[in-house]
Amino acid sequence: MLLPGALGVWNMIITRTYFQTTIPDESLEASQLDGCADFQFVLRIVLPLSGPIIAVITLFYAVGHWNSFFNALIYLKSQNLFPLQLVLRDILVQNDVDMNMLADVQEAARKEGLRELLKYSLIIVATGPLMIVYPFVQKYFVKGVMIGSLKG
Repeated sequence: MLLPGALGVWNMIITRTYFQTTIPDESLEASQLDGCADFQFVLRIVLPLSGPIIAVITLFYAVGHWNSFFNALIYLKSQNLFPLQLVLRDILVQNDVDMNMLADVQEAARKEGLRELLKYSLIIVATGPLMIVYPFVQKYFVKGVMIGSLKG
């Protein structure tokens, strides 16, 4: 499920812009004069300076894959491999109650209230893990997102 959406063009544009504006060309020239190979330049200079963009792109991909259900709906046949969103969707669909089948108004209101409670609790379950991770990545997120803005 990760392979069809492995590379997002927008994320690549943001990353390229970050590298062009943050890493000066002089650092590559200075490292080459010191005898540093290109791979060593990436490992020792570029990666330590690119913490914000790595955090932002990781967050973008994590949220994208966490919320992706359509690809799983298309490609997967086994319900054991379904992502959380499809499992939650199945729970909501199975909990749908036909109000015409219930004769008692109080029972219909109770079932409708239970259905709404289940829907809202499923929303919390689906967004909870991302809400827990986001505060740790927020400081990098603000720096990385501002890369695409205009400076003037």
